[in-house]
Formats: sequence, C-alpha cells, structure tokens
Amino acid sequence: MVDEVLARSFETSGEDYDRYRPGFPAAAAEIIVPVPLQVVLDLGAGTGKFTRLLLDRAEKVIAVEPSVPMLDVLRAKHPGVDAHVGNAEAIPCPDASVDAVTVAQAFHWFDRDAACAEIARVLRPGGVLGLLWNHSDPDCAWDRAAHRVAHPAVAEQDGTSASATEELPGFAFVRRDEIRTVESIRRDDYLRRWGTVSTFLVADATGRAEMIADIERILDEDPTTRGLEVLELPVVTDVFVYERR
Repeated sequence: MVDEVLARSFETSGEDYDRYRPGFPAAAAEIIVPVPLQVVLDLGAGTGKFTRLLLDRAEKVIAVEPSVPMLDVLRAKHPGVDAHVGNAEAIPCPDASVDAVTVAQAFHWFDRDAACAEIARVLRPGGVLGLLWNHSDPDCAWDRAAHRVAHPAVAEQDGTSASATEELPGFAFVRRDEIRTVESIRRDDYLRRWGTVSTFLVADATGRAEMIADIERILDEDPTTRGLEVLELPVVTDVFVYERR
C-alpha cells in the first residue's frame, strides 16, 4: 500500500530535487530504448532527470508528472518536451499512442495494477515499459548507514525496486540489468540530497535536524569519509524491461 503522505511530499519540491538528486546513467536509456522511436512517455518524470536521456531517442518525448513545481523545472530545462500534469493511474494520453513508457524512481509510488492497466492502454501493441531505480550499493557501509537513518523501516534492504517483478499484469518480462557507477559528490551536497527524500520532507524541523546530525556523525566516524570534502559514492541502477502483451 502506497503511503499517501510520503508520496505527496514531493509536490512542494522542485529546484532542490533537481539540484541534489542524482541523475541516471546513459546506459539505462540505451537498454530501454536501444533504437530511436517515434514517441516515448516518461511517467512520473519529476524534474526530468531521466527525461533528458530520451531526447535523442525519440521524435517526440512526453513527460507526465503530478507535481507542478517539479514539472515547472522540467519545462524550463527541456522546453521541447510535451509536458503534462497527471498521474500513472489516469495518464493524459490517447489509447495506443506511444511506443515506450519509462518510469524512473517512481513506480513504487503507483497503484500497481491501475498503473499497469493505464500504461498498457497508452502503449502500442508490442510497446516497451522500462522501470529503473538508483539505490545504495550494499557494499558501501557509510551510505547504507545513512540510508538506515533516513529510512529506518527499510532496514538493510532498499525495497523501492521490489515493486518490479517478472510478473506485471498485461506485460511480458524481457530483461533485468544492474548498472554500477561511482559519483563524486561534495559532502554538503550529499547532506542536502538527504533533505529531498520523503521522510525528511514530512518530518518537522527537529526531526530533520536530528537525521542530518546522525548522517554527519556517520561521515565523521567512517575512516573512508572522515575529513573529506568530496565523497566517492557508489550507485547501483536497476533496470527492468517489459513488453506489452
């Protein structure tokens, strides 16, 4: 069951999300859209972190996002994108009108069955659905410890990609890939990044300050990050590809 409070927490964020959240590797777009297509829809597009990787892979790119502040950032950065306010359970596109749908860092917020039905509706027969998530590298102790501060209920496992399984209604599973990259990020920006996640956004000022202090303490105590202004952050990107039945 989607937590509506957490899901709606992003509706007031935009510029900070775009500035501090990580992007996605170009290889992910190459896996989902290996050859140029006519129309690609980026669903739950946010500020366009993944949308921009689709611009050279389709004649037309559509972005659908429920948060107006996020969509404002996307429109300013990518004016050529056909951007619409909307959600995955009621996509503002005609039947069988797109060749591929991508969902980056958002599918776990959707009502899965309703969203799958809508995605299947707007896809042409044989069209592609690509789901992807960035998440912590389980071998990076300090980032995992910070993750436990921000998401204590998740514990050791990052469950965001658990909503992507080989069985999605209306779709045939094609492939799963794991892409590993390393991001150089300033310590201050790493801390500000945590301020853009849902648990921080819904917390009060005291709760946010306590979480940031806990993460700072982790960075100060870990021998691989102590005293560093620039952190080398390993990132894992999971990519799932499906075909509309």
